[in-house]
Amino acid sequence: SRRVAKATTAVTLGGSLMVLSGLTLVGTVIALVLATPLLVIFSPVLVPAAIAVLLIVGGFVASGGFGAIASFVLYWMYKYTTGKHPTGASELDRFRDRMGHFAHDAKEQ
Repeated sequence: SRRVAKATTAVTLGGSLMVLSGLTLVGTVIALVLATPLLVIFSPVLVPAAIAVLLIVGGFVASGGFGAIASFVLYWMYKYTTGKHPTGASELDRFRDRMGHFAHDAKEQ
């Protein structure tokens, strides 16, 4: 009886979801058929507007990202100058020492 209950529940739920997906597909096709003439008529206005909106959104996203990166870099520099050794500080010190030795050797030559 437990298997029958599971099978009945699965068939009922699966059938309901299949009906809902079919209705969604039919609704999408009908909306597309009705909207296509309007999109064709208004495309000279909609395409440049969509491009402008994409550029504006891209600009905001880029400026937000650059601002976040700049604030992280400032925070890293603050930690480095106060001697708290942030991530990557040892590599930076090693590179600085190597460049100092390179400059000293070049000066000697």
